[in-house]
Amino acid sequence: MQGTPVVLGIESSCDETGVGLVRDGRLLGHAVASSMEEHARFGGVVPEIAARAHVHAFTPVAHRALAEAGLRTSDIGAVAVTTGPGLSGALQVGLAGAKGLAYALGVPLYGVHHLAGHVAADTLAHGPLPDPCVVLIVSGGHTSLLLVRDLARDPIVHLGDTLDDAAGECFDKVARVFGLPYPGGPAIDRAARGGDCRAVAFPRPLTGPRDDPYAFSFSGLKAAAARWAERHRGQALPVADGAAALQEAIADVLTRKAVAACTAHGVDTLVVCGGVAANSRVRALAEERCAAARLALRVPPLKLCTDNGAMIAAIGDLLVRAGAAPAPLDVSVDPSAPLEYAALHPVGRPLTEKAGTMPARSPTRPRRTGKASLT
Repeated sequence: MQGTPVVLGIESSCDETGVGLVRDGRLLGHAVASSMEEHARFGGVVPEIAARAHVHAFTPVAHRALAEAGLRTSDIGAVAVTTGPGLSGALQVGLAGAKGLAYALGVPLYGVHHLAGHVAADTLAHGPLPDPCVVLIVSGGHTSLLLVRDLARDPIVHLGDTLDDAAGECFDKVARVFGLPYPGGPAIDRAARGGDCRAVAFPRPLTGPRDDPYAFSFSGLKAAAARWAERHRGQALPVADGAAALQEAIADVLTRKAVAACTAHGVDTLVVCGGVAANSRVRALAEERCAAARLALRVPPLKLCTDNGAMIAAIGDLLVRAGAAPAPLDVSVDPSAPLEYAALHPVGRPLTEKAGTMPARSPTRPRRTGKASLT
């Protein structure tokens, strides 16, 4: 294919195996397989189970994504893969698949930051990000307020981050206390539909005049919810009211700080992304407050909020079009990588033929003429 190459993106940081294909900012196809049901009985993700699930799902998911896009492996012009943060074993599976595919096809490989992928997911629905914009990332393990300019080229400025439990963690842990299933976010959202958000006066952490205006802390809210449930021991717990009040507290803190950040930095666009961006109250309250502050609000479609390969392909596509250098073949994973740039190319132990690994080659070598197979 001529012109901008098709970028295949691979996501395997946690319990979703995702593959997506993007070209010139347009989503061509994607597929996701989740191992969530295998983790549900444990009340959370089990790393070894997640890694094994990625091994089994990778090839079928890649085939489904290619079929949806109407493409063959020979149409792939670059490969992007999540190299951090995430579960170490899960990340290794995705990186191994990405390296094998890039090597077989003779195409460049890009390691990308998982959270930058969540930001890029919005571009697939709404086009290029405004420069600058404020981004609120809310996921299972991360809550951050960012100032973003050129996502592919510029450093990402952190305005504030979570100090302890992220919003998604709070949902998961409180849901367990309330007797709701894993994952907690969707369960709380469903239960809240029948409740009164004013029934319980849960606290709004770090919203006082002397608090950091953009930092987040949800451990105290989690503890308050647990104490409230404890007071109902021996009687029926009004789960719907508790869920509605908890959801309101989290949505209130998230959107209040995000809108304040936009106002303080003279930015007129707020992007809300990550798995918790799928929460109905977070989306609704963000819409209300952005409208009142005359801010443009951008939120990815629900299917692109949770982990998926399309968002990784989107970042890869931006890096390719920006002329970014591809990753070396000894690129490794960084399970605790801070978000500084969209590209993430940590280098592990040197690759040597003596150690039985593949020989070092230039990531920009000419494409191979032979065929690559995902089987």
